[in-house]
Amino acid sequence: MITDRTAGTALELIRATHATLHALGRDLAGLHISNSETCVLAILADGRARTVGELAGLTAIRPTTLTSVLDRLESRGFAAREADPEDRRSYGVLLTRDGREVAALAAAAVRDLEERALASVSDRQLAGFRAVLSGLTEASR
Repeated sequence: MITDRTAGTALELIRATHATLHALGRDLAGLHISNSETCVLAILADGRARTVGELAGLTAIRPTTLTSVLDRLESRGFAAREADPEDRRSYGVLLTRDGREVAALAAAAVRDLEERALASVSDRQLAGFRAVLSGLTEASR
């Protein structure tokens, strides 16, 4: 049942998501990377290798789609998958030298957008927003 309390919250989030992706696409247009690639690169920008499963969880990209994203990043020389020496069935994804440069640009664009968006948002408002995001994430499972 939709109430005044819930009316439009999910739609507002969808609208904000589209606006965010549009802004990042515009800011990173010269790199010719997709939104999914931007997300993966920004996560890997900290230099830590991640398993495909970890990336799927952090990005909410379906594993089959993530495989295609990683294939594209590998073909462009931005990422590499390496077998985990302790579990050869598992692969770690890490950035190449070229990938680190592109990932730094992607992560900077994400940070810049967040800083602009949150410039006039209080800590309390941000905590409330994160609570809504958490609630929506949990409800979608």
